[in-house]
Amino acid sequence: MANEKILIVDDDKNICDLLRLYLEKEGYQTFQAHDGEAALAAYTQNKPDLVLLDVMMPKMDGWEVCRRIRAQGQTPVIMLTAKGETFDKVLGLELGADDYVVKPFDSKEVVARIKAVLRRCTTAEEAHTGVISYDNLSVDMSRYELKVKGKVVDAPPKELELLNFLASHPNRVFTRDQLLDEVWGFEYYGDSRTIDVHIKRLREKLEGASDKWRLKTVWSVGYMFEVTD
Repeated sequence: MANEKILIVDDDKNICDLLRLYLEKEGYQTFQAHDGEAALAAYTQNKPDLVLLDVMMPKMDGWEVCRRIRAQGQTPVIMLTAKGETFDKVLGLELGADDYVVKPFDSKEVVARIKAVLRRCTTAEEAHTGVISYDNLSVDMSRYELKVKGKVVDAPPKELELLNFLASHPNRVFTRDQLLDEVWGFEYYGDSRTIDVHIKRLREKLEGASDKWRLKTVWSVGYMFEVTD
C-alpha cells in the first residue's frame, strides 16, 4: 500500500471528498485546501509528496500556486481543470506541472496518474544523481544547477531536465513528442509547442558558451544535443 502524502486543492469540496475517498483507499495520506492561499499554507505545513491542484480558485489561481510551489522545490503537481484549451496545457507545462487532467474526470484515472507521476519522479531522482559536463557547460541534477562558463545560470526545473536529457544522449535526435513524454510524461495532454519555448530559452542562456556543442534543430524531426568535438 502507498503511504505518500497527497495535497488535494479544489474549491469544490465534493470533488475533494471524492478524491480523498479514492486516495485513502489506496493507502495515501491526504490533506485538503479550498483556495490558493490555503493551498500554499497546507503545502508548507504538510510537505506533501504530490499536489492535485485546481486551476480556477478564489484568492489565488492554480497557475500562481504552481509557480510558487516550483519556486520552493520539485514536488510533483498534477493540474485539475475544467478548461481544455491548448493554451492552458502549454502554460501548465511551462510552469512545471507534471501532468494535466481535464474535468470531468474518472477518479480511478486520477489515482492511476498519481501513481505514474510518483513512479516517474522516483525514477528520475535515481537517474539524476551525477553531473554532465561538456566544454563550458555543467548540468548537476543532484543540485538542480546549471553552470555556463563556470557561472551558475538560473534555469527552471523543466528547462534543466530537458537539457539534461538531451545532453545525456549526445548526437541523438528526438521528436518533440518524445521529449514531451520523456521529460514531462504528458502522453495525452501535452502540447509539443512547449518544447520549442524551452529550447528557445535554453539557447538564450547557452549562447556563445562553446563551439564544441549546441542545441540543434533537425528540421521536420525535432532536436538534438550535437557534439562536434
